[in-house]
Amino acid sequence: MAYSKSNRHSQGETVLITGGCGFIGTNLIKYLADKTYQLRILDNLSTGKEENLKKLQSQYYRLPNVDSIVGDIRNRKMVNQAVKGVDAVVHLAAHTNVVESIENPKEDWDINVNGTLNLLETCRKNGVGRFIFASSNAVLGEQSPPIDESKTPKPLSPYGAAKLTGEALCSSYCHSFGLNVISLRFANCYGPYSEHKTNVVSRFMGCALDGTSLIIYGDGNQTRDFVHVDDVCQAIYLALTTQQAQGTQQTFPCGEVFQIATGVETSIRNLAKLIGEITGRELQIIHEPERKGEIKRNYSNISKARAMLGFKPKVELRAGLNNLWEWLNE
Repeated sequence: MAYSKSNRHSQGETVLITGGCGFIGTNLIKYLADKTYQLRILDNLSTGKEENLKKLQSQYYRLPNVDSIVGDIRNRKMVNQAVKGVDAVVHLAAHTNVVESIENPKEDWDINVNGTLNLLETCRKNGVGRFIFASSNAVLGEQSPPIDESKTPKPLSPYGAAKLTGEALCSSYCHSFGLNVISLRFANCYGPYSEHKTNVVSRFMGCALDGTSLIIYGDGNQTRDFVHVDDVCQAIYLALTTQQAQGTQQTFPCGEVFQIATGVETSIRNLAKLIGEITGRELQIIHEPERKGEIKRNYSNISKARAMLGFKPKVELRAGLNNLWEWLNE
């Protein structure tokens, strides 16, 4: 069933973006530049950069004024300050490194679970209209692909377990308190402003830029579903604006979970080959032992997001990688 768009965003709604100075957050601000939202950011700047926001403001004349608050999602006082008066929250702030979550699971849990709970509770008390939770394919673990929302989660890492707990908290706040929550499970996201990330696309592009060898953990036959950040931003916007079924008065189901990906499976070995072709560089590859907590095969069935959100990924991998390479060389 397809769902229609709301016109509420044309009223100048205020949207809080946690982690708004980070990779996806920066791109989301750019994506929403002409949507007439009032934007507010909460970011502790542990990985995000205020320079990203300043760069956007100097490059895009349509970009609205953005109210930026430096603070941590675990700090109740800062979260309360950030949430007051907002209509919707896009919760992107997170500890996202799988390997680091294995090395320090307590910190990962504190940020991704306690921080999310703190934010949900504050949103409940302040009557926030909609809450978009950035989840991850990591909640599902090793599955027979393609993965979809009906699969039983089997996280392999503390990061995946924490994101699954975040989804569960969102569901509970929907059904217990009526908070309008949607969880989006992002596949492997790439694009501009990701130079600080440790994901495979960022690492390989950085090696191509520096002329250093690529490190592939395992044999390189492991696969991922690489989704461009513009398509992730599209999904977030659709989740913010989709309200009810077309031609009916049925409201959008609260607590829904969606796979946000392309539905295309790409091996790490082929990714390295493609980056070599795009950059025109002879890339040397070093193989190291595979890492714990990482999934071997992964790509998504996105039919639910297509049907209910109207989500249509538009950026093909070669074009997206070429765009990222040009951005890095600027």
